[in-house]
Amino acid sequence: MLKQYETVFIMTPVLSEDQMKEAVNKYRDLLKGHGAKVIHEEKWGLKKLAYPIQKKSTGFYHLYEYTVEGDKVQVIETAMKRDEKLLRFLTVSLDKHAIAYNEKKRARKKAETKAKAEA
Repeated sequence: MLKQYETVFIMTPVLSEDQMKEAVNKYRDLLKGHGAKVIHEEKWGLKKLAYPIQKKSTGFYHLYEYTVEGDKVQVIETAMKRDEKLLRFLTVSLDKHAIAYNEKKRARKKAETKAKAEA
């Protein structure tokens, strides 16, 4: 049964722009390779961490929202655990309320972007 998930991961700040894009593409391909349909992707950029992780105080944040069969999530997370470029990641199963909230948030952001473009 397909469920909707959201995964946020933090990449080490010592990566170059190309290495960061390579890692993001790697996980997009990994998701698609396991039958996931990527619904939304967001690059949050370089952010300060709440506490140091591996002696790093900042990290590149990236979010994927996708649908996939539940047993595939463990395979995807195992690949993330093995990657030295990632400091942390979190995968959350979304319920119907979270899905509705995310859709409203994206629609609002799209409307704001459209309004700015017209102005």
